[in-house]
Amino acid sequence: MSTERGVRVVPRLLRRYRVIMQYTGSLLLVCGGLMLVPPLASLGWPSEVHLAGGFVLPAVLVIALGAVFWRLVGRPSRRPLTLQEGSVIVLLGWAMACLASALPFMAVEHMSFTNAVFESVSGWTTTGLSVVDVTRATHMTLLWRSLMQLAGGAGLAIIMLASIAGPGGAGLSLAEGRAEQLVPHVRASVRLVLTLYSGYAIAGVIAYWIAGMSLFEAINHAFTAVATGGFSTRPDSIAGFDSAAIEMVTIPLMLLGGMNFLTAWDLLHGKLRAFVRNGEVRLVMLLIPLCVLALFGGVCLDVAPTVESAVRVAVFEPISSLTGTGYTATSYADWNGYGLMVLVCLMIIGGAASSTAGGIKQYRIHLLIRSIIWDVRRAFLPRTAVMETYVWRGDHRRYFTAEHIRSAGTFAFIYMLAFAIGSIVIAAHGYTMRESLFEFGSALGTVGLSVGVTTPTAPKLVLWTEILGMFLGRLEFFVVIVGVRKLLIDIAVMARSRRSQPMARGADCTFDGQSPPE
Repeated sequence: MSTERGVRVVPRLLRRYRVIMQYTGSLLLVCGGLMLVPPLASLGWPSEVHLAGGFVLPAVLVIALGAVFWRLVGRPSRRPLTLQEGSVIVLLGWAMACLASALPFMAVEHMSFTNAVFESVSGWTTTGLSVVDVTRATHMTLLWRSLMQLAGGAGLAIIMLASIAGPGGAGLSLAEGRAEQLVPHVRASVRLVLTLYSGYAIAGVIAYWIAGMSLFEAINHAFTAVATGGFSTRPDSIAGFDSAAIEMVTIPLMLLGGMNFLTAWDLLHGKLRAFVRNGEVRLVMLLIPLCVLALFGGVCLDVAPTVESAVRVAVFEPISSLTGTGYTATSYADWNGYGLMVLVCLMIIGGAASSTAGGIKQYRIHLLIRSIIWDVRRAFLPRTAVMETYVWRGDHRRYFTAEHIRSAGTFAFIYMLAFAIGSIVIAAHGYTMRESLFEFGSALGTVGLSVGVTTPTAPKLVLWTEILGMFLGRLEFFVVIVGVRKLLIDIAVMARSRRSQPMARGADCTFDGQSPPE
C-alpha cells in the first residue's frame, strides 16, 4: 500500500472502530446490568447476602468498562452497519460478555478459570453443558446461569443493540444469523420478538408452578426452556422431578424455543395453512414421530422400567435433542450406540432458522433435501424445461438459486468438518468414539446433553475444545470467520501505515459507514 493511501485509510479505520467499540460497550452495559440481578434477588436468601460482592464488584467493573467504550463516540451513528462491522461487534461483544460473566463463578463458587469460562460460554450460547455442582451452588449462581441463557437465547446483540442502533441493527441481525424480521422495521421487529419471548417465559413460569415446581425452580426452568438452554437446578435435569406433568409443560416450551419466530407468529395468529406448509415445520413433523418410534422400539423398551416411562422418554429425548434444549428425562448409562446416534443426528440438524437453537438448522437441511429432489426431477425433464425451485415460508414462496444451495452445502460441510475434528480431539484423550461424537455434537449444536465426558475434572483441552465448539455453533462459523478476518486485515493495514508514515492528525470523528480500500 502506498504511503498516501495508508494516511487516508487509518483515520477512516479509527472512526469506524470508535463506533464498533461504542456498540460493544453497550453489550457490556447490558451484561453488567444483568449481573446485578442475582445479588438483588439474594435478599430473599439471607444466608447468601455476604456472597453478593462476588457479583456486585464484577458488575461494577463491567459497567465501568462498557461506559468507557460507550463514551468513545459522543453521538451514535445513524448510518447502517455492514455485515463485516456487525460480525466484529458480535464477535467482540460475545467474547467479552463470556469472559466477564465468568468472574462471578470464580468469586462465589471458587471455580478455576477454565471451568468458569466453560460455564459462562455454555450459558450465553444456550448450550447447557455444565461443570457446576448444582447441589452445592448458591441460589444466586443458579439464577445467574438461567439469566445468561435467557439473554443469550434472545440474541444478545440483535435484541439489545438493534433497538439502539436503528438501521444499524440490520447488520447486527445478519451477523447473528437472524436475517429475517417479523416486520420491515428493525426496532418494531425486536419489540415483537421480545413480546413473544417474554410471553413464552411468563407462561412457562406459571405452568411449571402449577405442575408442581417451586417458584424458584419454575423461574429457572422456564428461562432455560424457552432459550433452549437446558441448565437445570437438579443434577438429573428433568428426570430429577420424575413428573409427567412437568415433562408435558417442558415439551411445548422446547418446541416454541426451537421454532422460527416468524413461524410462531403465524401460529399465534391462526394462520394454520401457512404454518403447516412451512418446510421446517414439515421436517419436524416427519423427524419427531420417526425418531420416537425408533427410540421406543430400539432402546427405551429395553432400559425403561415400565411401558409408560418408555413412551415418555421416547417422546421427550428427540424433542430435546432436535430443539437443542438439552434437558433429559433419563440416564444414558444403559443406552446402546444406536439410540445415542439417533440423538446425535438430531443434534446436528438442530432447530429452525431465527430461533434460539443451534445446529446446521432445519431450513438448510430442508433446502438440501429439496435440492436432491429437484435434481432427480430435472433428469426426467426436457433440456428446455424451466423448473421453479422454491419452498414455502409463511404465506409466500421463497425461490432459491444454485448460489443459495451452494451456500447451504458449504455451511453443512464446514459444520461436519468441525464436528469430526472436535470429536477426534476428545477421543484422543481416551474417550470412546461414541462418547466423543455425542459430547462434541452436543457442544457444537449448543444442545447440552452429556454422556459423562463433561465434568469439572475433565482434561482442560477437552473443555476448551467444547468451549470453541459452543462458540462456533452459536455464532454460526461465518460470523467468527468474517469477524476474525476483518480484525486481522484492519490491524495489518494500520500496522503497515504506521511503519510507512505517522498517522495523519485532526481526522474528522464522524462515521462514514464505508469500508476502506484494501
